Amino acid sequence: MTVAAKAKAPLTETAKDWWRGAVIYQIYPRSFQDSNNDGIGDLAGIVQRLPYIASLGVDAIWISPFFTSPMKDYGYDVSDYCDVDPMFGQLSDFDAVIETAHRLGIRVMIDLVLSHTSDQHPWFKESRASRENARADWYVWADPKPDGTPPNNWLSIFGGSAWHWDARREQYYLHNFLVSQPDLNLHSPAVQDALLDVARFWLNRGVDGFRLDTINFYFHDQKLRDNPALPPERRNASIAPSVNPYNHQEHLYDKNRPENLAFLRRLRAVMEPFGAAAVGEVGDAQRGLEIMGQYTRGDDLMQMCYAFEFLSATQPTAARIVEVLNEVDRVAADGWACWAFSNHDVVRHASRWHLSHAAQRMFATLIMCLRGSVCLYQGEELGLPEADVAYEDLRDPYGIEFWPEFKGRDGCRTPMVWEHSNQNGGFTKGTPWLPVAREHLHLAAAHQEDDPGALIHHYRKAVAFRHAHPALMDGSHADLSAKGEVVSFTRTSGGQTIFCAFNVSDRPADLDMPSGDWLPIGEELGGAHASADGKLHLGPWQPWLALKRG
Repeated sequence: MTVAAKAKAPLTETAKDWWRGAVIYQIYPRSFQDSNNDGIGDLAGIVQRLPYIASLGVDAIWISPFFTSPMKDYGYDVSDYCDVDPMFGQLSDFDAVIETAHRLGIRVMIDLVLSHTSDQHPWFKESRASRENARADWYVWADPKPDGTPPNNWLSIFGGSAWHWDARREQYYLHNFLVSQPDLNLHSPAVQDALLDVARFWLNRGVDGFRLDTINFYFHDQKLRDNPALPPERRNASIAPSVNPYNHQEHLYDKNRPENLAFLRRLRAVMEPFGAAAVGEVGDAQRGLEIMGQYTRGDDLMQMCYAFEFLSATQPTAARIVEVLNEVDRVAADGWACWAFSNHDVVRHASRWHLSHAAQRMFATLIMCLRGSVCLYQGEELGLPEADVAYEDLRDPYGIEFWPEFKGRDGCRTPMVWEHSNQNGGFTKGTPWLPVAREHLHLAAAHQEDDPGALIHHYRKAVAFRHAHPALMDGSHADLSAKGEVVSFTRTSGGQTIFCAFNVSDRPADLDMPSGDWLPIGEELGGAHASADGKLHLGPWQPWLALKRG
């Protein structure tokens, strides 16, 4: 498939606030494009497909981990922060990603996993060797209780205790995720310095920013206090599936610690001379927006964070959208959100919310009109549904642990489909690491390119519409309202004000015209037309967008 790149100017200098309102395209490299036919996507494959990404009009890419790793958690268990795993290529291939992306006017963000490493990392191998070595305190070690049990009640997101006994040191070590992912001790200044050196390594190599995995997990309570129980009515399965007892605790002491702010300021100081930006993943079911506000407030912390409000299982109603945006105003008015409906950790939203084609178009337009930046996940622009991966084909340890009540994350990680002429969708000529979903083939990118009414063209129009209007890129929002299933608000920047209304239901809806003189815009996005009776008559899943005149 050949796609002409969007005519964007090459990056020649860094604009300080390039990230504000940016549209970021997430690449899961194992599943994007295989260049050597071993069944696994790689960095050379990304280079091959960058013109396609440029054609979408996005500002940046975020590449999930490609560092050296034993792949117990598919790259989120790093054994060398400063090298490329051979399955993805080598450092020269990453340099080609940077050079090609920048030539096409696209910035490059990479996924840094700073809260934990693989147990195969040399740092951990040294740390576990004794209690006296130079890196003895680089991980979170603790003595058992007198009865030999773990030091407290903290739980792992992947199931069971967050503590694992190590016979070498006769101590437990903390792992918020897999046993093979020991948590770093960021209370150690030496650990902080080493991680900041990692950031410098990639910044000097030309990256434009970072996606920071589990940004609120960096620090733990040094007193190792037990987490309190969470009442059933406050439990929320947005971070962990409902069958996981992790939801039974209020996570006050194993994450979300106030000491993190000082480290984030150090990280921002490292990024600042490069004009780099970061988006942090805030994993917390109760306080996600509040933490997002804390971590993005002012000019010396992170530029953006995302919480899980719109990654939840329940399709957002008009009332819920207004509730979330009002809460952001309350707890993060001085910060900056980065919105996403899908990513590599959740069921694709086309399936999660049971969306029709019309609904997918409406939500694509909606996210481009929200105050904040935007992350799109590979294949979202094609309308890919969640793939049904058989148990015998599962790779995700999370899904294997909680099957069948929770099927894990493999269904959103199956290979990208580029063409529909072969069973692997143009992803590889080998055997793909996860099966290509048969139901995805008719949605392949090449097939959609030839169909003017296909979803991919709507995404291009929505991204272009956002870029064409400063109010949508970096403006304020006001007049948030939910009337029935119509959500509406205004966006304003400088002298430009845009009124945005969305019918988030499959039934027609009416809305009173806003006062003032408005010029309807966004007809290419399926926007409604104003009627002579002073009412907006919105069809199912239809927006109305208008520019204030005068």
